[in-house]
Amino acid sequence: MKMDFTGQTVLVTGATRGIGKQIADDFEKLGARLLLTGTDKSQIESLRKKYSAKGRRTYYCVDFTNTQSTEAFLKELRKNKKIDVCINNAGINRINPIDETLPEDWDDMLSVNLTAPYLIIREVSRIMKKNRYGRIVNISSIFGVISKAKRSLYSATKFGLRGLTVASAIELARYNVLVNTVSPGFVLTDLTRKNLSKVEMKELASQIPVGRFADPQEISQIVVFISSKLNSYLTGQNIIIDGGFINV
Repeated sequence: MKMDFTGQTVLVTGATRGIGKQIADDFEKLGARLLLTGTDKSQIESLRKKYSAKGRRTYYCVDFTNTQSTEAFLKELRKNKKIDVCINNAGINRINPIDETLPEDWDDMLSVNLTAPYLIIREVSRIMKKNRYGRIVNISSIFGVISKAKRSLYSATKFGLRGLTVASAIELARYNVLVNTVSPGFVLTDLTRKNLSKVEMKELASQIPVGRFADPQEISQIVVFISSKLNSYLTGQNIIIDGGFINV
């Protein structure tokens, strides 16, 4: 069995770092044409220059907390006659006790983690239905299955993303459009290092049955597989990649 995305167009949001970057890199190695988003203007410009000669990556600077920025991006998506794979990876996490959370944190996390995937699925599903083919993967988290202190807002958005996946999968299956969720546990990314101290990371690693955090590639490999033509029947599912953490 071999995965090949030659001739396919793959959209990955939040593709300039961490899991999203790894996913984009892996899809490119398998021949895909990429539509990628990020939030840092200078970084996006640098990446555009770096990959302009190859012509297989198109970068968009998008702030999903900003309605105008989001709408401009959706307008660009509509120009595509074919989007074969959509990976909703962009996400933010602000950690606070529930009584110290801010309304703007709720608004921003809801916009990035749930509203943006909804709007993007709405757009790409129209294209996929016409072509009678598509694979959509929503990147969630174990905190969309379980939760812990200071994760109330994050978990609310990720639990909601799971609902969006299931409902979309039911609607789109007849068009050969398969929709799934991937829920990573603790992964060695910049976001993880920002939210957890070294002491906390060491303590958490000791609680994971496999004894360590995941590497981004270990998440990407699963995402790429369920986005490929090798997946012809799996839809509406949530694949948890956490080294056994939530079973302890």
